[in-house]
Amino acid sequence: MRRILFLLIFGIAGLAVLLSLGIWQSQRLSWKEAVLADIEARISGETVGLPDQLSPEDDRYLPVSASGEILPGEIHVLVSVKKVGPGYRVIAPFRTGGRTILIDRGFIRTPDKLSDRQIGAMDVTGNLHWPDEIDSYTPEPDIDDNIWFARDVPALAAKLGTEPVLLIARSQTDPDITPLPVSVTGIPNDHLQYAVTWFGLALVWAAMTGYFLWRSRAPSESEAQ
Repeated sequence: MRRILFLLIFGIAGLAVLLSLGIWQSQRLSWKEAVLADIEARISGETVGLPDQLSPEDDRYLPVSASGEILPGEIHVLVSVKKVGPGYRVIAPFRTGGRTILIDRGFIRTPDKLSDRQIGAMDVTGNLHWPDEIDSYTPEPDIDDNIWFARDVPALAAKLGTEPVLLIARSQTDPDITPLPVSVTGIPNDHLQYAVTWFGLALVWAAMTGYFLWRSRAPSESEAQ
């Protein structure tokens, strides 16, 4: 009886833990879906002019339409595009309304790194963003070859002499640059997979617990004789 009681308590405790993890991931899934829906709504909202005062929290993903001038000088941020391969995001200074901000013009292939690109007067539509792409594993920029490994807005702004504000273009600013607009597709949402995993493990745990309880209650050959 002690063995059966131990197996029962151990089995129920393990099942409770696994089920609670599955429920937690289900709740996280609902939360993440609401966050993504909010981001999508903000991205696709009505465009406005560039606000005078900006907040990285309140104005993240704000749709903006601005007229101005793309200035000389650009930074290349290494990136890989699915089904295309490696290349660079082109980050350039953009003067609009008496101020200069950063503009993410989009993607170029690696061989186009040294090609000339259109600059000058331009109307740009896009979204404001302050990407969080820096961690302890991010390499330092290769200044000599102008290769950066993340869109570190303050560092990019210091290098190009702009405000720490990044406008990611939706409209095309050069025939050879492919815009990479802000979207929710790059935001991971693996909570459904995690929930299914935990609930699957809970099912296996329950089955194994039932099996061991059955084996413990079944009479041995010596007892049967």
